[in-house]
Amino acid sequence: MDNPFLEDMLAGLQRQPKTLSSKYFYDKEGDKIFQEIMNMESYYLPSCELEIIEQKTEDIAKQIGSTELDVIELGAGDGVKTVKLIQGLLAAGKKVNYVPLDISPDVLETNKSNILKQLPQLSIEPIAGDYFKTMQKLSGRTKPKLILFLGSNIGNFKGQSGVDFLTLVKKHTTAEDYLLLGADLKKDPEIILKAYNDPEGITARFNLNLLHRMNKELNANFDLANFKHYPYYNPISGTCYSYLISLKDQKVEIADSTIFFQKNEPLHTEVSQKYSLQDLEELILAAGFNGIESFLDTKEWFSLSLIR
Repeated sequence: MDNPFLEDMLAGLQRQPKTLSSKYFYDKEGDKIFQEIMNMESYYLPSCELEIIEQKTEDIAKQIGSTELDVIELGAGDGVKTVKLIQGLLAAGKKVNYVPLDISPDVLETNKSNILKQLPQLSIEPIAGDYFKTMQKLSGRTKPKLILFLGSNIGNFKGQSGVDFLTLVKKHTTAEDYLLLGADLKKDPEIILKAYNDPEGITARFNLNLLHRMNKELNANFDLANFKHYPYYNPISGTCYSYLISLKDQKVEIADSTIFFQKNEPLHTEVSQKYSLQDLEELILAAGFNGIESFLDTKEWFSLSLIR
């Protein structure tokens, strides 16, 4: 078997409890639905982060000593927020080379198009692939780096896995480099839960699309009508979980395997961790970083932390 998607899906479906990797949400249809999520009124994260970028990039730039920067973005997405950040860095006198990394080649094409429409002279070097692998290409770069991990993507790593990820990032940095880390902060639980269970059902479509992708690419036979989207938020741990719940006893064929689901059995698809500022500081220090400064939006719902 030489198909990482199939290998990972089978491993997760044969686990107890069943768990799927959220990185496979992002096929062409998944990218499209995620853009809908980003535009939802209830999904407050992009607007809060954009507010910080628009109001605080000058302050962030003042903390960065180097004039020339490789701005390297992990999980770059469509670049809509990033172009504002780069514009702010350029206005602050920085010379920028932009290197977006993303698992989705389609999103990188959108990213490059969005960036060049507003900054046609900017140097862009997109790199497609899982950033756990593409990050290895960072070590050979000689200019000081500003590594971006925005959108609270760090929240997809729970507990020690978050420390492990940031430790991996640190291995590819030098004393001249910086990390700008976006993180969603703990707040009213109802506000958080609504972001992952919108009344329009967009997040449900996004979650269910992973089953559709398996049908399309792995010749599986999931009946999407037999599953429903279910998120819940634990305000003590700050963790928001997303599940697909089997609505009946059923079996699903995928490749040469048969997967059995019991009625009401959960299939875990995603975790979205929320933080206090103390949680963030402990996470960052545990990964071996120091020199942390956090910039917040006016509601104090979101943080961008500049880390040396």
